[in-house]
Amino acid sequence: MSQSLSMSMIPGLRQEQRLTPQLIQSMDILQLPLAALEARINQELVSNPVLEYAPPRPEEGAEASAQTSASATPATNGQASKEEAAGFERLERMAREYEFDPGDRPFGPSRASGERDAKMDAMANTASRPVSISEYLSSQWSFVDADPETTRAGELLIDHIEDDGYLRTDLAVIADSVHPAIEPAVLEAALALVQTLDPTGVGARDLRECLLLQLDALAGGNHSDNGYELERALVRNHLVDLEKNRLPIIAKATGATIEQIKAAVNSLRKLNPHPGSAVVDRGVPGIVPDVIVDYNEDGSGYEVRLARGNSPRLRISADYRKMMAERNGDKETRAWIRGKLEAAGALIDAIKYRRERLLELARVVVERQRDFLEQGPQGLKVLRMSELAEQFKCDPSTVSRTVAEKYIQMPRGIFPIRYFFTGGTESADGESTSWDSVKEMVRDIVDQEDKTMPLNDDQIVVRLQDQNIKLSRRTVAKYRQQLDIPSARQRKEF
Repeated sequence: MSQSLSMSMIPGLRQEQRLTPQLIQSMDILQLPLAALEARINQELVSNPVLEYAPPRPEEGAEASAQTSASATPATNGQASKEEAAGFERLERMAREYEFDPGDRPFGPSRASGERDAKMDAMANTASRPVSISEYLSSQWSFVDADPETTRAGELLIDHIEDDGYLRTDLAVIADSVHPAIEPAVLEAALALVQTLDPTGVGARDLRECLLLQLDALAGGNHSDNGYELERALVRNHLVDLEKNRLPIIAKATGATIEQIKAAVNSLRKLNPHPGSAVVDRGVPGIVPDVIVDYNEDGSGYEVRLARGNSPRLRISADYRKMMAERNGDKETRAWIRGKLEAAGALIDAIKYRRERLLELARVVVERQRDFLEQGPQGLKVLRMSELAEQFKCDPSTVSRTVAEKYIQMPRGIFPIRYFFTGGTESADGESTSWDSVKEMVRDIVDQEDKTMPLNDDQIVVRLQDQNIKLSRRTVAKYRQQLDIPSARQRKEF
């Protein structure tokens, strides 16, 4: 039997989806949050001389004009030359006015008494770099009177103290981390000195030691049980019982009354479980909203608009347009300019696409969640991205990109736009209720309970059923934990 191989070409049709560079850039720009968008635009302005800020439109007002001019970046060498020339003219005018030679008087003209230096004012009002916990403690440690070995050990310990003020690295590990190694007794003595520094409680190895250090300070440095005896007993032996609100068990073990224990607990609440936070304030970065919702004073409803940073007015430089129109220069230069023009046009189109999609989607969200604006979280309605994708005739991933890391400012505060996309359940009367709205119902039920007889999860289920909401006990327990609501035993007040 003979075998033969043959090759043949068979024509056929096949569909393929190819993402153009312009489409990829549009998707990339679409999902950028506001701060990242501004950084991207600034980067493009630096790298592409064809691109420049357009002057603000008259209807944008003086405020928008000020923002645009402050953000503008010189786009052409011609503009830079004009600015340099204007700068030299100002310098010559100042020289004539004050009659001094800029080369001989580097500090500028003398000022009349009472006249302030704007640059000095700006420097004085500039926020300083946050002080680290190590820097703060080291500045105090330099004044501690100790022998060289203890001083060296203290410096090493301070380097291992974390931002919240705790020393979580084992002393044996710290002792062996340097050469020559430090004796454990020296390290213990140094730690005792470090723990006398400010803030009180710093250098503790756990919560128990942190609270005891603060109680010692309140008692005037007396480590004996001559002050805050009950508080010390609670910290040493009953932290777990306190966490679980087992006051009767503590009363039986200590012989104190419930009222005495409650008073001691109130004293402990005044202590700082994270002493380092008094020095190191990491803070929360400010949120810049992408969309702003205002209530119209004429009572016609809500106005939805984009924040100013979402609407940068970019344009292609007229100088480069003219260069292309004149058809001068060599082919390589013209090809380079043509590439830059295409890149600038694609970026402008991508920003326009982002602006239109974001505003369009935000308007629909505000329309669907109007009850939230009127009632608060309990007014949240079920809203899924797939619904909006069907309405806009796009893929749900496009909706997801549009809302990713975007924030909306409303009269009730600033929220992630994604917050308004939520699943839910259907009540007995057929009305859809979002999960976040159900969570708020759980919170309200707990807030209104009798704290001497708090409701357990089964009882909360019954209360929800009274509001036509059917949930399992397990779901209620999950929502309660997500809301940081303790169990019924922990909420009980004696």
